[in-house]
Amino acid sequence: MELSETKKGGKRVISVFILVMLNVSIMASLRNLPLVASYGFSVLSLFLIVGFCFLMPCALVSAELATGWPKSGGIYIWVREAFGDTWGFVAIWLQWIHNVAWYPAILSFIAATLAYVFYPPIAESKYYVLAVVLISFWSVTVMNFKGIKMSAWFSTLGVIAGTIAPGVFLILLGCVWLSAGNPSYIEFSWEALIPKLDSIEHLSFLGGLFLAFAGLEVSSGYASEVKDPQRNYPKGIIFAALITFFLFMLGSLAIGVVIPLDNVNLVAGLMEALTVFLDHFHMSWMIHVLGILLVFGAIGEVNAWIIGPVKALFTTTQHGNLPPYYQITNKDNVPVNILVTQAIIVTIVSLVFTLMPNISSAYWILTALSTQLYLLMYILMFISAIKLRYSQPLVPRAYRIPHPHKGMWAVAILGILTCLFAFIILFVPPAQIDTGNTYVYEGFLIIGLVIMTAIPFIIHSFKKPSWYGAFRPDAKD
Repeated sequence: MELSETKKGGKRVISVFILVMLNVSIMASLRNLPLVASYGFSVLSLFLIVGFCFLMPCALVSAELATGWPKSGGIYIWVREAFGDTWGFVAIWLQWIHNVAWYPAILSFIAATLAYVFYPPIAESKYYVLAVVLISFWSVTVMNFKGIKMSAWFSTLGVIAGTIAPGVFLILLGCVWLSAGNPSYIEFSWEALIPKLDSIEHLSFLGGLFLAFAGLEVSSGYASEVKDPQRNYPKGIIFAALITFFLFMLGSLAIGVVIPLDNVNLVAGLMEALTVFLDHFHMSWMIHVLGILLVFGAIGEVNAWIIGPVKALFTTTQHGNLPPYYQITNKDNVPVNILVTQAIIVTIVSLVFTLMPNISSAYWILTALSTQLYLLMYILMFISAIKLRYSQPLVPRAYRIPHPHKGMWAVAILGILTCLFAFIILFVPPAQIDTGNTYVYEGFLIIGLVIMTAIPFIIHSFKKPSWYGAFRPDAKD
């Protein structure tokens, strides 16, 4: 377990363990457990479907592309190699900008958790949640000014102490609860395994599940800093995917056991379930300890997301895709101006908490917008993987999806169709929560998508020769 700064082309070297923990911290957010707990025992079927149709294609395609083009930049490099600089910039922009909507959502989970630890009634206060979101995000942003070494260690400790440990503990509590013969709100039967598909409104939350499993490709931003990336990068992806899959599946069932399926709070549901378990087993004092650990884990996840996509976006400055202002780095080689701009945008987007009917509805609409933007990026990734099999067949890939072309076509098409399905159902307000006026809900998503996807094309249309390597005289194609 080490993150050493060996001189290998002047780059840091990240071990497999650190890479696995970074990937888990990127994907395995316990805040997503209440999102799917409302589906009861049928969540097992949904996890298997999403795992097979989305997680597996993402893992296989990311592994092939990252080992074929193991440069910092990840999705930008892959799509650029396939379709040119404009689409490469659009892809990395989508990966980066989806976080603008996602950050306030996960930070609202931190706010709710802290409230449960210190003063539960304040958890539904919009202005309390807004204050915690802004203070937390700006604090983590400043911490990332110090570079990747401190950032990677913080995320690693956060995912172990604040995600894996509480998640395993939650699962154990659920197992002990059931083995002792206590009542369960989940019906464990073959019939209950079949999801209720009587209306599309009940499928909306399923779209949010895709965001829970997204992010495997983000660590490709660290590919150039991983020791022997051709061999170790696929290992990191596979191990992280397995840990995340089982943690989500079993953890969501544990919540559904003690919380009525139609009464799961999207933001505070995890703490509510832990409170029920701990009160029953006479361990109420532990809720404070677990709450602090969960906050630590969530901040570690935000931290892992902040620097990865920013580093990848900064890679595009080598090809003049951002104005000189965003090409400035500090003494720790961190693009501080991109980080500060990101924090300002997150601050503005966070005001949605004051506009929606309640915290859960604000949390959901931000999750929906974030997921839709991210799914567009994944569609570009899958299409690029197919194109590169034909346009650059001789590029050595340490990992290849089996069968020369049929395997890639099958995996990529499955991923594309799954992404399109999730993208569409997210426009439907979920039946499980009150999202207010339907036109406001869909209008927010449509306008948000149009603006967020138009910006990279606008920036590219103003691209000037003087932008190329303005602060990176050594940057070459």
